[in-house]
This record gives sequence, structure tokens and C-alpha cells, in this order.
Amino acid sequence: MILPLSTIEQSVTVVGSRQLKVGATIALPTIITAAGEQAIRRFIEFFTANIRNPNTRRAYARAARDFCAWATAREIELSTLGPVIVAAYIEDLGQRVSKPAVKQSLAALRMLFDYLVLGHVLPVNPAASVRGPKYVVKKGKTPVLSAQECRQLLDSIDTSTIGGLRDRALIGVLVFSFARIGAVVGMNVADYYQNGKRWWIRLHEKGGKFHEVPAHHKAEEYMDAYLHGASIASDRDSPLFRTLNRRGELTSHRLHPNDALRLTKRHARNVGLPDRICCHTFRATGITAYLRCGGTLENAARIAAHESTRTTQLYARLSDEITLDEIERVVI
Repeated sequence: MILPLSTIEQSVTVVGSRQLKVGATIALPTIITAAGEQAIRRFIEFFTANIRNPNTRRAYARAARDFCAWATAREIELSTLGPVIVAAYIEDLGQRVSKPAVKQSLAALRMLFDYLVLGHVLPVNPAASVRGPKYVVKKGKTPVLSAQECRQLLDSIDTSTIGGLRDRALIGVLVFSFARIGAVVGMNVADYYQNGKRWWIRLHEKGGKFHEVPAHHKAEEYMDAYLHGASIASDRDSPLFRTLNRRGELTSHRLHPNDALRLTKRHARNVGLPDRICCHTFRATGITAYLRCGGTLENAARIAAHESTRTTQLYARLSDEITLDEIERVVI
């Protein structure tokens, strides 16, 4: 059976071996294929037509694959699924993975089953009434650099090469615009533009949204040096941050977030910073530095494109600094 379909990333084809290619090739679960053609079609449509974000698609595909494998091993059919079965799976999953991972898997299953219900494959959503584990986050876990450590890292980058100019500009944008790494590597040259006397940064956020922020004078300095060294300012529709070839020259290919993570860890090791440092560290570092200098939480949320200040608070680490004087107040 061959069903030609299309996806936002690439063409997707279901072949005789019942393989679904969505970013990565996975076999269609037995529990789905045994339920008939309509179940197969809705399952494929869920991951191609319904979910547009590639990261969400991969995460939800893993969640669906794991649940279907669990159900198949117990000889459970799609038509017999109910809240008790899904709850048993969530309980079993909670013994093996973290609470956030369990909650994400449950969200994926709810969304998948909703889609099957709308396609008349299932009468009701068997995961709708299942409750996940309680998990409340009041403090983020992303490691944060002090202003001195961040300055040390930026100053340590060798800018005599185009790779160094690129890396410094990338990290500078992350720090001074509180940006997500996915939004930054998604920028084109035209997304760094002049508006009046100031330069602005246009970020490609989640859900196809654009978020524009004025460039900090240091980020502007780093960006100007990179664009001048790369000689790509006139190529406005091309990727801004690009990969390097083996000769250390810029290619025409867009930098991947994993490439940005590797270069971040490399520069962090060069100055003796912990290996836990990641691209998200610069987002949290910028927000914390901004608030420490008198910025408001509301404005920090707007700069970071957060829907709620509660999310921004997870990045603010002002309360991490417990002084020795406070500890010495304990008199026994």
C-alpha cells in the first residue's frame, strides 16, 4: 500500500513495510495497523498535517511509539483502550522516567486520541480523565552565569577567525535579547535591520511568530563585526548564522541548535566553566542581569516573549545568592 502525503518538512510515504517517515523513520505501531485503514490514515495525518513544529512532532512520536509498544506487548487493541489502561501505562512510565517526561507523554496521548476521536476511530478519548503526576516548578534548573563569568566567556573567544566572530555574535544575541536558540539560528541576514538610528533583531519564535527587539549596543558591535568579516550583509535572504566547512570557512547552510550547543560547551570549557552550561544559560543569564540592574519583571517577559511573568520568574536567579551573613544568623 502506498499513500503519497505531504508534510511541512518533506514528503512522507507509507510503504509496504508500513514505515512512517517524519523527521526520522519509525514503523507504524501494530495497534494502529490492526485497527484498519481509517486508524492508519488518522495516525499519519496527526503527525504530518496536525503537528507543524518539528520538535513537537519528534517528541510526540516518541510518546506514541512507547505507548503503542507497551500496549502491543500486553495484547491490547485500540478499540479496548480505556482510562484504566492509560492510567496503568502512566503509572508504569512514572517508574522509569521523570515527572515532566510523564506529563509530556500524557499530553501527547491526549492530543493523539482526540484526533482519533474526531476521525471516528475511537468513541471517546481514553486519556481525557487520566491525571498525570503533580509537578510544580518554582525555580528553574538552567545554570546561570554571573555577569563577570559571561564577560569572561565573551572576551575569551578568538575573533581573529570568522568562526570566532560568528560564535561571539551568536552568544551576544542570546544574552542581550533573552532569545531562544531556535529563534536565533532561524534568523536570516535581513532579520538584523536598521530602524531609524537603532538596529533591531527579528526573532523567529514558536508557532511561526516574529518577535522584534532593539539590539543592545554590545550585540550590535558583535553583529557588525561578524557581518563585516563574513561579507554576507547583502545576501539578505540567506541564513545569518551558518556552519563552517573543514577549512574554517562559512558555508551556505544554517547552523543547527546542536551545533550551537557544541560551540557553547567548547567555549565554556576554554574558560573553566561547568560543562552544564548550555545555550539556554545565556537566556537565563541575560534576564537575571537585567533584573539585578533594576529592570522590571513585566518588561523582562516582553523582551523574552513570555506569555506570562511566571515563566520569566523561572529564569530570574536573584534569590540564589544566599549570603554568609544570613547563614550566620543561625545561632545554636
